[in-house]
Amino acid sequence: MGLSDLHIHSIHSWDGTATLSAILKYTAEETKLNVIAITDHDEIIGALRAEQIAHNYGIEVVTGSEVSTADGHLLALYIREKIPAGMPLVETVRYVGELGGICIAAHPMAAGAHSLSADTIIKALRIPEIARILVGIEAINGGLFHQSSNFLATILAELLPVASVANSDSHVLQTIGYGMTEFEGNTAMDLRVALENHQTKAICIAHATPSLVIPTWLKFFLLKKVGWARWNPNPLQPMRLGRVKVII
Repeated sequence: MGLSDLHIHSIHSWDGTATLSAILKYTAEETKLNVIAITDHDEIIGALRAEQIAHNYGIEVVTGSEVSTADGHLLALYIREKIPAGMPLVETVRYVGELGGICIAAHPMAAGAHSLSADTIIKALRIPEIARILVGIEAINGGLFHQSSNFLATILAELLPVASVANSDSHVLQTIGYGMTEFEGNTAMDLRVALENHQTKAICIAHATPSLVIPTWLKFFLLKKVGWARWNPNPLQPMRLGRVKVII
């Protein structure tokens, strides 16, 4: 069985704090993940670059983006083009499908996170064309400080014909893999088949806490603002700070 984390942010997100090489190195050395997705906010550049270098780390990368729809955040996966922000959910899902991608509802019903409501998801899934593309719900988001919405999302995923997914929503290295999705196989294409057939299992490894995430995120967010970020130029070398303008 394979393990994936399909919701990770890099320095290509305004709120991400680690470079692509740092994310891949940490994933390879500190987790059991086979597949990850780089899902920067309304951006695709980081995901495409991560896909190019992932073979150096023994990790497969799904190219994706966390899209800001008019109704809430949506994970667009297996895409190679930037998805316009601000469109309604159904229109966004249809756009992703035209690009050959699939979608997962990110942190549904989570307060303060611009999340899709249960009603919006249910209405969208009543459209057969949309249901073939909106294949999963993030039942567990390991990055949420308050876990009540995960409880509700898990129930929603069980009631609907969708794949149940767990992700980290990581903005700092230490939380990568806090949520993982188990699937049959171990490749990115095996994962897609499992998602489309709704044959996945959401696994919660740990929950992010304010005491862990906020100091770490603030430290590296401020470093990023002045041009530095955690990275490693070579998978055989240790991680260190590097100039952002050199490594983007």
